[in-house]
Amino acid sequence: MSEKVLQYHKPSLQGHLTIPGDKSVSHRSVMFGAIATGKTTVDGFLLGEDCLSTIDCFRKLGVKIDVDGTNVTIESAGMEAWQEPSEVLYTGNSGTTTRLMLGILAGSNVHSVMTGDASIGKRPMRRVIDPLRQMGAHITGRADGQYTPLAIQGSTLQAIDYQMPVASAQVKSAILLAGLRAQGTTVVRETEISRDHTERMLRQFGAQLTVEEGVISFEGGQTLLGTHVSVPGDISSAAFFLVAGAICQDSKVVLENVGINPTRDGVIEVLRNMGASMTVVPNEDNQFEPTATITIETSTLKGTIIEGDIIPRLIDEIPILALLATQAHGTTIIKDAEELKVKETDRITAVVDELQKLGARIEATKDGMVIEGPTPLQGASLKTYGDHRIGMMGAVAALITNGAVTLDDAECIAVSYPSFFEHVEAVKK
Repeated sequence: MSEKVLQYHKPSLQGHLTIPGDKSVSHRSVMFGAIATGKTTVDGFLLGEDCLSTIDCFRKLGVKIDVDGTNVTIESAGMEAWQEPSEVLYTGNSGTTTRLMLGILAGSNVHSVMTGDASIGKRPMRRVIDPLRQMGAHITGRADGQYTPLAIQGSTLQAIDYQMPVASAQVKSAILLAGLRAQGTTVVRETEISRDHTERMLRQFGAQLTVEEGVISFEGGQTLLGTHVSVPGDISSAAFFLVAGAICQDSKVVLENVGINPTRDGVIEVLRNMGASMTVVPNEDNQFEPTATITIETSTLKGTIIEGDIIPRLIDEIPILALLATQAHGTTIIKDAEELKVKETDRITAVVDELQKLGARIEATKDGMVIEGPTPLQGASLKTYGDHRIGMMGAVAALITNGAVTLDDAECIAVSYPSFFEHVEAVKK
């Protein structure tokens, strides 16, 4: 862990960027390719540490995976051909890997042990394990499976009809992936719609399922077939440059091939509501995950309220939207975001504490935060908490502060955006 000092002297941002591949889609492309029979090819894969952890886990299960730049090839004879791993499956900092793997491994033919880094060791797993146990999964672990390490004995599963207590794509996806090997019809009911990459990819790999008014259902025992996956640019990563382009002086940034999946595009809606100068031009060439070219320019912004069913569509973007709100005129209120407390860190506390160090007028609430703006920000030494989103929030703040910003662990940004600082330099004028 090493400090990084950022002193940008309030630059303008100009130019074009191709945002790295979507983390959620990259994870799932490997998972589905390993489950499927035949060859799966992937382009635009995110070479972040989280996604590489997913590759490493499946290699330990005997799946052949080749990586050539951002192109990945997975060759699998299906789950029946997996080998029992002789090593612990290490998921690093990746909650997606950990939670979705639980669903996959629960219905497999192998016994495995899974653990992650210190951050993963603090993140709750029972929200996934409880419904999987209802399906007949044999999973044991620390605090009765609340925390890693976890041991999974693959077993025969029975389908369930499950009402989601909170909007969580990870919990939903774990149940759906377990349902592939379950006997009967798996049904998941959502009150608030969470990101739907798993449902889209199930169809892409040949599964038959129905999705109607928040109810997803499909029959177990379906065989998936290898296919080609084009990974769009990650809108959660694009959000940092959308905010930077809006708040930096005399700026115009064009972001290409950004995923605009309607379960993930809440950041675009919020930017529009706040008066951002932005255009979104959809592309026509991606059948399963829609993409667009997004242009953002320096903007005069106004405060807004971010609440309700938009929260699952931008949960990962709230840290950078909080920074955006410090430069908007008036009050911005973020609420209904309790899920932030169980991310890589308690992001409500982390965002508020670090932005206050910069001079922001921001206060935490039980389920979000209240921000007053616009406020000039000052340089400071910031903690990242080992959380890539907090690290990038601090780095974007450095573009507009009076004085330098020091990040205690800038390396954590590589989890989702290894080329982040190169991209900053590419557009900084």
